[in-house]
Amino acid sequence: MSVIMKASHICVAYEGKKVVDHVSFEVEHGDYLCIVGANGTGKSSLIKAMLGLVPTCCGQAEFNLKNGKKRIGYLPQQTVMRNDFPASVRETVLSGCLSGMSFPKIYGKKQKEMADEYMKYLDIYDLAKKSVRELSGGQKQRVFLARALCAADEMIVLDEPVSGLDINASKDLYSCLEKINKEKGITVVMISHDMTSAMKYATKILHLDKKLLFYGKKEDYALSPCSRMLLP
Repeated sequence: MSVIMKASHICVAYEGKKVVDHVSFEVEHGDYLCIVGANGTGKSSLIKAMLGLVPTCCGQAEFNLKNGKKRIGYLPQQTVMRNDFPASVRETVLSGCLSGMSFPKIYGKKQKEMADEYMKYLDIYDLAKKSVRELSGGQKQRVFLARALCAADEMIVLDEPVSGLDINASKDLYSCLEKINKEKGITVVMISHDMTSAMKYATKILHLDKKLLFYGKKEDYALSPCSRMLLP
């Protein structure tokens, strides 16, 4: 497989204190990568630096994508604002298409068909006219996942997507991500605290503690000393 993203010596610091320290790794097309580690070890800062959402004090991420870095789907952590999202499901999913549109940004047939395709694919098409604020937590996450897919060509990045969801909703979202990865061939990069599911679904594991402790196949991670820090 070819490399879709290469991170080279990424460092992130806040108020002079390093939270990500010279992290380098490569992601290949079709990977399902879980980034794991204890709280406060730089996981969110790493993916935000990769996406250019926070500045780095050294290093960079390079992408090998059809349409450049702008066409990466991103699902951030849940917030209070998102739990009270005022738009309809269709409007929310459609808004993911904006990153690939030139000015004036008016939705056309292509964008509407893409939104409909992903709503059907994630089994939320019957919710299209509902307000997002009316939905359950699991339904909301599928809506935001569909939105991220409309923003992506080949890669989606997710930050603890099952946080706050119940067991059934979490299983449902993991099933959606597995289907997207295997059937659509979309590369998945996900921060997770759920080690059982990470070891079940991921193809690769990145263990971070500000510095890179491990990066490789999940089978090798299970045999590594690092795994004893997190695996039950």
